[in-house]
Amino acid sequence: MTLRIHNTLTGMAEEIIPGGAHRDSPADYPPVTIYSCGPTVYGYAHIGNFRTFVFNDFLRRYLKFRGYRVDHAMNITDVDDKTIAGANSENITLAEYTARYTAIFLEDLKKLNIEPVEHMPRATESIDAMIDIIARLKEKGFVYDKDGSLYFSIARFDDYGKLSRLDAREIKTGLRYDTDNYEKDDVRDFALWKAPKEGELSWDTPFGAGRPGWHIECSAMIRKIFGTTIDIHTGGVDLIFPHHENEIAQSEAAYGEKFVRHWIHAEHLLVNGSKMSKSLGNFYTLRDLLDKGHSPRSIRYLLVSAHYRKQYNFTLEGIGQADQALARIDNLIVRLRDVKKVGPLDPAIRDMADKMIADFTEAVDDDLNISRGLGVFFEFVHDVNTLINEDRITRTGCDAVLDTMKSLDAVLGVIFFDDPAAKAIDGSWVESMIAERIAAKKDKNFARADGIRKQLLEKGVVLEDTKEGTRWKTKN
Repeated sequence: MTLRIHNTLTGMAEEIIPGGAHRDSPADYPPVTIYSCGPTVYGYAHIGNFRTFVFNDFLRRYLKFRGYRVDHAMNITDVDDKTIAGANSENITLAEYTARYTAIFLEDLKKLNIEPVEHMPRATESIDAMIDIIARLKEKGFVYDKDGSLYFSIARFDDYGKLSRLDAREIKTGLRYDTDNYEKDDVRDFALWKAPKEGELSWDTPFGAGRPGWHIECSAMIRKIFGTTIDIHTGGVDLIFPHHENEIAQSEAAYGEKFVRHWIHAEHLLVNGSKMSKSLGNFYTLRDLLDKGHSPRSIRYLLVSAHYRKQYNFTLEGIGQADQALARIDNLIVRLRDVKKVGPLDPAIRDMADKMIADFTEAVDDDLNISRGLGVFFEFVHDVNTLINEDRITRTGCDAVLDTMKSLDAVLGVIFFDDPAAKAIDGSWVESMIAERIAAKKDKNFARADGIRKQLLEKGVVLEDTKEGTRWKTKN
């Protein structure tokens, strides 16, 4: 089996080849170098941001699962228009302002069980690398000065538009856009270095005082950590243009070498069928969802379970469905640990577990098709439950199943193996109690209905009355 992932640059699913040269096996390759665009730390990250961050984590976990070593960087943008404006509004230093939101972001990553990456550079720590790139671009004639700011001339870079597939005829020349807040479909020269404004933080450079433009920051951090060429660059589809297009232009123009071998972009997250908007009441940060009582584990499961190249409609009902999926897994773990039957490992159980891993791998190797992979896993969950029901599995077999599930969870990051609160929940019993509660409410026996709700809650089952009917989940 060969891992193939869609490359935005070519529009095709392609094999991941760390270092650009084929080797005999994943273990023989150098570490896969990955750069993921991180947050701009001026506020709380929203659930759309976390779709991309969870995907990045899933990608690195799966690469390691397949035997590759990983060297992964995710940046912190701590100087741009938004961070400067935020710091000024609170009359504190930029460092104080961004440190607060960086800490909040790191807490959120931990809640979602996102693995720490090997590198987390700050833009303000990479000014020297930005100066080097800009100096090279000036020397090669890609830069012009206007009002004390330095701009990259896209007309002088022949390959501009190759990632976003912009028609060269659409590119406007002689235009500049003196802000970090780009509107999609604006095709203009972009700022590499910005002349200082009164009250703004600035750095002294050979080409004058100022501060960096947004795009140069990522190119510089990549150069500083990895050198000229990296294997994978990830981000949301909203970054393809102009941010990633501009990264390519300035990096390849400066060093004359391929910048990124494989571009991977995660699609937009919709909320209740629409783009997130505070005016629509569908704008959620992670903290908002946790305050509503939803578990970070269920949120992670929901985000990881959707294919990264498909728009996903995030709903609170979807979190409830994630709760139920995780409850199936939790209940299986409890049942496996309750098996007392003694005996050797049945080879058929080992074969079943190995086949599940092989089928899961085959599915996810196909452009990270996690949806199909989870389907394989839940078939396995069903089959193991059948073995338990029929008393056809021993303690040794249960241990083998648990080991297999732990191997798989190295990719998923959602299974609790040592949760003391885990309870074996008989789903059919829960459904019968829900039916009895519905009947009690129909008969206006509200005391009995409330009693059933309380009884279920004592067993770790939470009821949610929705317009589609009553849903249930376990407390986690």
